[in-house]
Amino acid sequence: MPVLASLAIFSQVHAENSRAEKVINISIFGDHGVIPFYNVLDDDDQPIRTMAEYMADQVEGHLEKNHTMEGFSPTPAMFEPAQGSWVPASGMYPVAWAQKEHCQRRGCDFALMLGDNIYPDGATLGADGVTDARRFKEMLDQPYGNFGAGTPNFTIYSMLGNHDWRVSREAAIAQMEYLQQHPNFYMPDLFYKVSPPGFEGELEIFVIDTEMLLASGVVKEEEVDIDGNELDSGHYETWPDHIKLKTPEEKRMLEWLETSLKNSKARWKIVAAHHALWSGGGSKFEKAHTLRKLFLPTLCRYADAYFNGDDLTMEAWTDDCEGVTDALKPPLPLMTSGAAGKQRNIHPALIKTQQQNYPGVTSLFSKGQTFGFMHAQIKGEEMRVQILTTPNDLSGRPIVEAEFTFPRRTTN
Repeated sequence: MPVLASLAIFSQVHAENSRAEKVINISIFGDHGVIPFYNVLDDDDQPIRTMAEYMADQVEGHLEKNHTMEGFSPTPAMFEPAQGSWVPASGMYPVAWAQKEHCQRRGCDFALMLGDNIYPDGATLGADGVTDARRFKEMLDQPYGNFGAGTPNFTIYSMLGNHDWRVSREAAIAQMEYLQQHPNFYMPDLFYKVSPPGFEGELEIFVIDTEMLLASGVVKEEEVDIDGNELDSGHYETWPDHIKLKTPEEKRMLEWLETSLKNSKARWKIVAAHHALWSGGGSKFEKAHTLRKLFLPTLCRYADAYFNGDDLTMEAWTDDCEGVTDALKPPLPLMTSGAAGKQRNIHPALIKTQQQNYPGVTSLFSKGQTFGFMHAQIKGEEMRVQILTTPNDLSGRPIVEAEFTFPRRTTN
C-alpha cells in the first residue's frame, strides 16, 4: 500500500478514535427560582397558621393521588412572615449546592437550565413593587452566577418556562436580556441551537419554547381520578395573547426544529424544552398530549434525547415511537428534571395507566416530593444519565437515586 494512503487511513482512524473518546458532562436542572417571600396568597387562600395545619394540607395533597398514606413525604416547611403563613421551603440553594458538589466529583462542562427560573411570575418590570434587578440577583446570579467556576467557558444554557412568561412579553424579554448579558448564562433567543465550545461536531443542543407552542395550540384542562384514569374535563386552557407565537420566525419554530435536527452534523442531538412529553405528576398530561402531536415524530426521527422541567418531579421515560414512520429504532429517552426548587407528588396510578394505554411507553423512574437534578455523561456511543436528589433536611448533599444508559439513536 502506498505510504501516503497508509498515512491517510491512519489519520482517519486516529481522528475517529479521538472523537469517540471525548467525554461530555452536563448538569441539568429545572424550576429552581423559588423564594417564598415573592409568593402572594390568592384572595381565596387563607394563611396556614400552624404546623398542624400545614401537615394536614400536605396529607390532603398526598391522598389526592394515593389511596393510602404509604410513601407519604411532606415538603419541608418554613414560616414566611410577610404572608403570616407556613409555606413549602425552597430547594433552590440545596440543589445548587448538591450540583456543585457533584460537578466537583464527576466533572461538568456546562449546564442546562430548563425554565421557570423566577417564581411565581417571572420578571414583572416592577409592577409588584419589587425591582427585576433584585429578582435577577436573588434567583439567577446568587445561586448560579458563579456555578462552574474553574471550568473554562462554563455556560448555563437557558430557556423560559410558563412562570417566566406570566406578566408580559416585555417582562419575559427582560429576563432573556439579563441572561444574555450575564457571563455565566447563554440565551440568544427564545429558541435556538448551540454547539458548546470544544464539542463542535460532537454535540448540538436544540432549545424550543413549549409555552409559546401550547399558548398557540388547543389544550384541554387536565382531570384525572385517583385510579389514574384520564377524564374529559370538557374545558380548554386559555393563554394571554402575549405568549402566543407572533413573529414569522416564531410561527416556524417547529419547522425550524425539524430542519435543524435533520441537517445537523453533530453525533449527538439533544432537544431541551420546559414541558414534558411524558410525566407522572398527574396535572400535565393534557399539555403532553398536545406537544406530542406537535413534535414527537420529529424527535423520534432525528433526536437522541429530550430533557424538560415543569412537572416538579424527577423522572425517566422512554417512547419506542410506535406508529411514527421512519422513526429511529432505539427508544427515545424523555427525562424530567423539574425539582430544583419545588416539589410535587407523583401519581402512581396515572403512571401505570399511561403505560397500559400507550404501548411502547415505559416509565423507568419516577420520584416526587423531592428536590433534585440530573447529570448526563456522553461518551462514545452512549449517554449515561444519573438522577440525583438532595435530602429534605436542606443540607444540599447529592444522592444518586438511579442511573440509566442510553445508546445514540442518530447515525451520522
